[in-house]
Amino acid sequence: MSRSSPRYRLLERFRNVFEGTQYRHRDSSIGDSIAIELYEDLHSLHKSPKLVSRIENHERVINVQNLRQGVKARRGDGTFGELIPGEDALALPGFKVARGPIATLETGGEVKILAKAMIKQIDRVMTDLGNQVRHFKRKGDTPIGVAVVGINWSPGYTSYEGDRAWPTDGRKYAHPIQEAAEAESRLREQIANQFDEFLILRFRATNAGVFPFEWIDYRETFRDYGAILTRISREYERRF
Repeated sequence: MSRSSPRYRLLERFRNVFEGTQYRHRDSSIGDSIAIELYEDLHSLHKSPKLVSRIENHERVINVQNLRQGVKARRGDGTFGELIPGEDALALPGFKVARGPIATLETGGEVKILAKAMIKQIDRVMTDLGNQVRHFKRKGDTPIGVAVVGINWSPGYTSYEGDRAWPTDGRKYAHPIQEAAEAESRLREQIANQFDEFLILRFRATNAGVFPFEWIDYRETFRDYGAILTRISREYERRF
């Protein structure tokens, strides 16, 4: 990577979910906070003139409730579409993409993080991902579907329920590294092709001590994400 390489906000936000802080897997706002950075990165990359212009003119916004007006569907983690006529877009400090209610869905994101007990929950995760794709397409919309899945490769991990800690032991409670490869393989084989883009983020986090975090291969992750952003931009230009 060169000094002029872009700074990807989604990757930074994902890192900050774990680094130096305790990760709480039941916090549903985490997926939203990661997904919204996808649209900031798409704007910053400036690969789609249509997308950039519509964002800057507040014609396209993120819906923070992840809902389309008049459409009953499962909420995703990041829904981006056309602002309802007559509604005001809300610009927030530090963000280029405004917030507001949407009438149509042009891009939908879903974030999942597999930190531990991956095989135990993999079927539910894949069902959730598959259901989300179908809900994105309700009312005849043809959105670009994007999934971001974090997979932990740490040799140990601690989760928390209230004040109680649950460390892995490699026997009854498998360490993340014991299950990561199988989890990734099943996701790629059984669900990835239902999305337009499917990004897997490989990382190590113990969720204990000083709460360290590291990417398995940051250069590869950076390239994968950059390629996905480019393809989404090209597809947005073609599709919308």
